[in-house]
Amino acid sequence: MKKLYLCLSILTIVTTAFIVNKEKATDPKTEKKAITTLLNDWHLAAAKADYNGYFGKIAEDGIYIGTDATENWDKKAFIAFSKPYFDKGKAWDFKALERNIYFSKDGKTAWFDELLDTWMKVCRGSGVLEKQGKEWKIKHYVLSMTVPNDATKEVLPFKAKYEDALIEKLKAKK
Repeated sequence: MKKLYLCLSILTIVTTAFIVNKEKATDPKTEKKAITTLLNDWHLAAAKADYNGYFGKIAEDGIYIGTDATENWDKKAFIAFSKPYFDKGKAWDFKALERNIYFSKDGKTAWFDELLDTWMKVCRGSGVLEKQGKEWKIKHYVLSMTVPNDATKEVLPFKAKYEDALIEKLKAKK
């Protein structure tokens, strides 16, 4: 009986330690801080033209979608597009004004939206991150220019000049 009690006690201690460690690993507050730091550092790396600091935060199979309707790149294509900007010593300078971060139940996937102060005025970024080992990596990022609702009618003629032909081209692909 003493052996059974000892085995059950050890099993309880080990199980409790495992659960506590698992909860620590997926603590939302800690993970939010890590993601906030990653995203802030990512934007800062672009402003400083820190090529490795910027592209190292994007997953190998990551996707970047820019503000132009034709900008939908895998990591390799995004690097090719961006390299000339980084080579000049400054890419782009985005600063988060506001950010919301959410997690999957298992804590291995996070998604976010952010409002950014940019040279294009307020833009919205949104994305998905994946926990790879102990690091978060950007799997998918979308950058969008915002348009105030009251300015939509004024903006549409400018968009039409560039996008009407694209709309027809994309419809023809179907």
